[in-house]
Amino acid sequence: MVSKITSEVKVSVTTEYDNHNSYPSENRFVFRYNIEIQNLGSSPIKLMSRMWMIYDLGFGFTEVEGAGVIGLTPSLQTGETFKYFSNVILKSGVGSMEGYYIFENADQQSFEVDIPKFNLVSEVLSN
Repeated sequence: MVSKITSEVKVSVTTEYDNHNSYPSENRFVFRYNIEIQNLGSSPIKLMSRMWMIYDLGFGFTEVEGAGVIGLTPSLQTGETFKYFSNVILKSGVGSMEGYYIFENADQQSFEVDIPKFNLVSEVLSN
């Protein structure tokens, strides 16, 4: 697990290789990443958007951005935690991800929260 606190918001990430949906012979390596976001601040916040930088060894960087996460724009009260998971497909089986979320505070001011960099290495290639 990797974690980072930015602007009183803690983001933690765990990953796992999805062996059942991966096809190494077709350059398809699927990873699941589990995200936990905790509001450590003293006022409510709302997640508005995200930006990911995905690195795939030998294939370079891909930037992905959009509204919310998994179709949601969750609000977090003080001390609340929001958890979700998603997937990413790499062609090489080795890479990393990092990025940031854009949140709004109670005064509708936007601020960035870092998503810590995490590595993705398929089981097939790590043996």
